[in-house]
Amino acid sequence: MRLLDRYIIRQFLGTFAFMIAVFCVVAVVFDVAENIDDLIHSEASLWRILTDYYLNFCLNLGNTLSAFIVFLTIIWFTSRLAQRSEIIATLAAGVSLGRLMRPYMVAATLLVAGSLLLSHVILPRANSTKVDFEFEFIHKDFYIAEQNMYREVAPGTMVYFRSMAPMRSVGYRFVMDCWVGGSATNGGERRLAEKWVASKANWIPADSTWRLANVRVRTIAEDGTEEIAFHARLDTALDMRLEDFGRRTEAVSTLDFRALDALITSERAKGSSGVTALELERHGRTSGPFSIFVMTLIGVSVASRRRRGGTGIHILIAVVIGFTFVFSSKITAVAATNAGISPALAAWLPNLLYGALGLWIYRKAPQ
Repeated sequence: MRLLDRYIIRQFLGTFAFMIAVFCVVAVVFDVAENIDDLIHSEASLWRILTDYYLNFCLNLGNTLSAFIVFLTIIWFTSRLAQRSEIIATLAAGVSLGRLMRPYMVAATLLVAGSLLLSHVILPRANSTKVDFEFEFIHKDFYIAEQNMYREVAPGTMVYFRSMAPMRSVGYRFVMDCWVGGSATNGGERRLAEKWVASKANWIPADSTWRLANVRVRTIAEDGTEEIAFHARLDTALDMRLEDFGRRTEAVSTLDFRALDALITSERAKGSSGVTALELERHGRTSGPFSIFVMTLIGVSVASRRRRGGTGIHILIAVVIGFTFVFSSKITAVAATNAGISPALAAWLPNLLYGALGLWIYRKAPQ
């Protein structure tokens, strides 16, 4: 590696580390201001607050914002080189923009590798500690926003809840269908054997049972005759728990790639509507780090050109492109959830679009 390569890599990584530290300090200050009452009244020691919560908080924040911070880093120090005419002198000496891009891509490769390691291996463990701390001392409430939930709790047994209130351990408008007989795969004919309808179902964790209220049990014999029974209260030990119908969003971040794949398979078998969000999380753990390459390409192509207004105009361009990139990521995520777009395409589409934009800017940049 030449002196210029080592200089650019050192400037790149050093400025990146400085900006990560600045963003983390600012974020920690705001988080302390928001949660100061919970932290003061909690029984957690200062050491646990710093190590279990804020250390992992900074790791997660830094990895989430890594592509945007890389973009700002490149714009900051490369535009300074351009304003001092160092980029022009380098290009005039016969160094092509492609050759100048090489040390940037070497540094970006190191950051991508580190981000992939964080996303798939380190952060799930770190988030597990952080989320446990949050559940215990900060965010104690648990909500299930999903409505009209269907789950297959056993082969042939389907359970439905219209809505749930986890803080009260109760689900409303409970319906259970029990099917017997063959399945479509073996050519047999299935029939409905029992149907339970209850106004609500309370989860009793001490006994691991569900307490149903105002229950109507409809039993259908093989010959088609029916019997209907009513119960004011009925306890049943179904193979399901309250947590099977919802989880905190943050808890997904604690799963490594094997556990996440297993959860996706399980939720798909249950017919959960949250499978798309889980698949977006899985693909995003890989597409997110690779966006560093995209931001590096755009950043060098934009900042290597000397402009009127100096570094300020470059930073303005960086902020605009960075925010539109984040906005497009959110748009594709919503499209995957509501419009049926493939989660893999939704996770990688911003990289593809902005990668094409980066190539266009690179070709227009001075060679």
